[in-house]
Amino acid sequence: MATEDLGNLEWERSKISQQDVNLLKKLGISGKQDALRFPKEESYPAPPMQYRVSFVDHLIRGLSTPIHDFLRGLLFMYGLQLHHLTPNSILHISIFITLCESFLGVQPNWSLWKRIFLCRRNGSSSVAYNIGGVVICVRPDVEYFDVKFPDSVQGWRKKWLYIREENHGSVEDNIPPFDGAEKICRRRSWDAEATDAEKAATEALMTRIHELQNTRGQELSGIQITAYFLRIRVQPLQARKNPLWMYAGDKDVDRLSVDLSVNDLAKLVRKISSLNKKDSVPTSCGVTPYSATNALPQNHATASPLPPLPEGGEVEERAIVTDDNQGTSRPESEAAGSRKSAASSEKDAEAEATSSTRSPPSAASPRSKRKRDEAVDTGTSKAGAARAEETVPDAGKKALDLYEAALISSGDEEEDAPIDETARTSTSRRTHQEYELENPEGDQLLDALSLLEIHGTEARDGLAEAEIGLSRLFPYFFKKKEEPAIFIDLAKCFTSQEDLGLQLRQEGLKVGVEGTIALVANSQQNVDWARVGDAEDIETKKWQSLIKAAKPNSKKILATLGYKPAPAPSSSKPEVK
Repeated sequence: MATEDLGNLEWERSKISQQDVNLLKKLGISGKQDALRFPKEESYPAPPMQYRVSFVDHLIRGLSTPIHDFLRGLLFMYGLQLHHLTPNSILHISIFITLCESFLGVQPNWSLWKRIFLCRRNGSSSVAYNIGGVVICVRPDVEYFDVKFPDSVQGWRKKWLYIREENHGSVEDNIPPFDGAEKICRRRSWDAEATDAEKAATEALMTRIHELQNTRGQELSGIQITAYFLRIRVQPLQARKNPLWMYAGDKDVDRLSVDLSVNDLAKLVRKISSLNKKDSVPTSCGVTPYSATNALPQNHATASPLPPLPEGGEVEERAIVTDDNQGTSRPESEAAGSRKSAASSEKDAEAEATSSTRSPPSAASPRSKRKRDEAVDTGTSKAGAARAEETVPDAGKKALDLYEAALISSGDEEEDAPIDETARTSTSRRTHQEYELENPEGDQLLDALSLLEIHGTEARDGLAEAEIGLSRLFPYFFKKKEEPAIFIDLAKCFTSQEDLGLQLRQEGLKVGVEGTIALVANSQQNVDWARVGDAEDIETKKWQSLIKAAKPNSKKILATLGYKPAPAPSSSKPEVK
């Protein structure tokens, strides 16, 4: 079936609420005069001079003008416009820039980016989408921060507006002028890998990323990075006077607004992530970010290769072999076989669905009879990075030109088989929404295999998370044992018939009793130890009154030892088995 290009049908009248306007004002994004303009009656973008098209959900995820050179370079290398990227893809870039500047102490590095990320289409074999038609994916073989993106970003395509383009002296055109008719063409650069030389140059950075992820007690997470750049009120995707490792606090020249309240910050973090009201929002990071008060080490290298930029805003014209109409992924907002506009129905979920950056890919299969209440954006999934069949020449072949790689489509090679991106999810609660079948005709086996792989994916993710949890608990329950290297052996340690928690509490009780006896002995008082050890005849009420009388002294002793006890009352008798 030929791919249908919806063209202007994707766009409809912008629907920005007063709540959205208030949020942009609170974030300082609309602080400058004429920084934003909101569409009136137009159902298709017609930005005024010096304005570009953006979305509310892009702006609250770190985008501002003038645009950062790194993002501009990505758009150039990938042949994209801003409206081609999904909100979660924008957040991926914001997190990466914050990671580089605040925690690695380097400018955002193009070679490092290629080691971690690639691009994929967010469409289908029957419909080609432009709004949110491309997603940024973590490569499947890379260990990266578990960015807990929301299951869906409802209605984001309908919240479009105009942002004033500001020139900051380094380039003439930061953002390419809006062209809603420009088709998305898959390019070699979408899959470009770092050369051997680039891998060697960035190996220390990759090692540091792994340390930030895995240092016990100081683990850094994607949510922490997100909360950090929102908390300091600096937009990562904005061209700034200073990099984030020079952040100067309340008086920093790049801040857009005053600090958000704790409540407002928590709401915003939950809005752009999968955290719910029961989940705590981090108020600090596991490791102290670089800033004016935590300067970079001496002789710390900060230079980095940015993606190639067009000179003077002009891109050298090069031939596109074929348009990429194969639709390598399922659209975010359409049910199978639909021809409607992505924004034509509130029932069509304009979603970026994923709960983890670590979801393996699922099998592709016919979806003509499948019901989908919400479609999936795989930009957050490493599994979304199914390898294209074309290959990039290795470092020994210097014939590869980055400009050619960016501007030449892979249409001169074998076409990739269509990949249904929406089949990828690691959240079990969404499985029944995503894969409920309605009288499948002739594809029972494929549907069964798809479901099997989805559940297999969930099982693998669950085992991985279980291993992490048990590994963290192991040293508390088994202080004198060495942690097993094999997960099965590790799990068996926790499946014993004994109550491990009771053993831990009893051990703590033993230490407490011995400490009490030591303190009494240190007081040099005459004590009848036989009577002290006979506590079975003490009535509950008397026990409680004695505990209450002991608390003032116990608090002083614990404070001396440097321990602040929990406020829970200790009125029960010692736990014995």
